[in-house]
Amino acid sequence: MSDIKELLVNRSDYRKTRAIERPQEILAPRQIRVAVEKFAITSNNVSYAVSGDAIGYWRFFPAEEGWGKVPVWGIGKVVESQADSIKVGEKLYGYFPMSSEAVLTVGKVSDDSFMEASPHRADLAAVYNNYRRLAGEPEAIQALEDERCLYFPLFITSYVLYDYLTDNDYFGAKQIVIGSVSSKTAFGLAQLLHEDRPDGPRVIGFTSPGNRAFVESLNCCDDILLYGEEAAVDASVKTAYVDMSGNRELTGKLHRHLGDNMVESCMVGATHWEKRGVAKDLPGAKPTFFFAPAQIAKRNKEWGPGVLYNKAGEASARLARSAASEITVERISGADAIADTWRDFLDNKVAPSRGIMASL
Repeated sequence: MSDIKELLVNRSDYRKTRAIERPQEILAPRQIRVAVEKFAITSNNVSYAVSGDAIGYWRFFPAEEGWGKVPVWGIGKVVESQADSIKVGEKLYGYFPMSSEAVLTVGKVSDDSFMEASPHRADLAAVYNNYRRLAGEPEAIQALEDERCLYFPLFITSYVLYDYLTDNDYFGAKQIVIGSVSSKTAFGLAQLLHEDRPDGPRVIGFTSPGNRAFVESLNCCDDILLYGEEAAVDASVKTAYVDMSGNRELTGKLHRHLGDNMVESCMVGATHWEKRGVAKDLPGAKPTFFFAPAQIAKRNKEWGPGVLYNKAGEASARLARSAASEITVERISGADAIADTWRDFLDNKVAPSRGIMASL
């Protein structure tokens, strides 16, 4: 049996990492061993770490005290199986640790997916416990392995956010302001909202000077503003704010500028994670954390299980194909390279035009 390679992140100081090797564990009944072939690293993974305790992301793949395994979206191959319904050689797409392999417990199985059934994951969001069986999916989707890892988790969130806003008739807003619009979840949402023009709300994106040209190339915003230009937002118009940055200072400026015309304020990402926090005593709508699985669960009750997710998947594939021309996929391997890239994401040093696929 060969050793498992893993990258651990210090839960008190995310810039500290540790590469470890540990022995493989013996499989129990219904378990499978999956060799993790590749996974994406995006700013979304930073959000998983920042929200690891509040949302439970650290609990998916337990680690030793004080350390955590940041979840990533990746492609794996089954190399050993004690589950009758899952065969050796199957390729899977889903939620993995930054590791060379993962052991999963197989629950409910269908032709194109199965549910992870480990007891420690039972009360965690179902969307992260669903593993797609690639052989059971359309060939057009099978061909999008890299794109799926890099974009689908983010663009699915984009679509669920879009559905949340439209489900609430945009909360009466005539303009949607998006923070850190160069991030994938943000520009995916901007594109979906922009497609509703001219009848939908105006889309205003905030970004940094270095990312402005990239956002302009996407043609997804009616207006692009730089941080520091909050006063340029029309304060006489009812506004919904989608915060991908996690920047408490930016949220405060926008709320104070818009006052009672800030009719919705939802916190999603944490690209500016070191400035994170909930600003208090602000005018307008109370900033509230957006949890995509809650909207998915709502639609599952209203539309039937999986309907919203399928709609989001279709939108993700379309957005991924559109974004592919603007994003260059880069491949890295080894714990040192992954740790360096992880710190670059923490420090906002990764250009939005780069798509990072990694392997241990």
